Amino acid sequence: MRLGLRRCLGYLPLLAVAACVTPPPVAEQQSDGFARTGRFALNVEEVGRKPEAVQGGFAWRDEGSRLVLDLANPVGSTLARLEATAGGATLTHADGRVEYAADVETLLAQVLGGPMPVTVLRAWLRGKLAEGSRAENVERDADGQLMSFTQQGWEVRLWRYDAQGPLRLNAKRQDGLQSIDLRLVVQAS
Repeated sequence: MRLGLRRCLGYLPLLAVAACVTPPPVAEQQSDGFARTGRFALNVEEVGRKPEAVQGGFAWRDEGSRLVLDLANPVGSTLARLEATAGGATLTHADGRVEYAADVETLLAQVLGGPMPVTVLRAWLRGKLAEGSRAENVERDADGQLMSFTQQGWEVRLWRYDAQGPLRLNAKRQDGLQSIDLRLVVQAS
């Protein structure tokens, strides 16, 4: 995780002032798709190392058979676009470099050096548990909406729902000597 996050952190000042190749915007939502936009913050701590953090905006477009995730720095310049289909996953960097893998988890493990919960986020952003994966410590509010749970090693909190799902999502993972904290603040639809 350390090398990939450092790479992202190193690009932030350059992206703020440079004219970068920007992937095209996510297509408008159709009735069969699911889209969310908002802000993200990712913090990583490892024993014996200085904590690292990156934050910015995100645009999430899920059409079921295709997922597109655009990440931008706080100034709005595109950091990267992640696209995943049944045929594989690609990560297009702001400078035009493209990386490929058989699936999104493998791709992110290669790039970041550690796990990121993109596949299960498809369910979490809708306020649901991911299918095919055991969940523990599941808590729901009086309306039956998910409030907190643990799934695939991630401790997750969801709150402030709109019609599509939670507007706030915190996911934390303690993995040996490494701690990962992912926070999403979704814009209301």
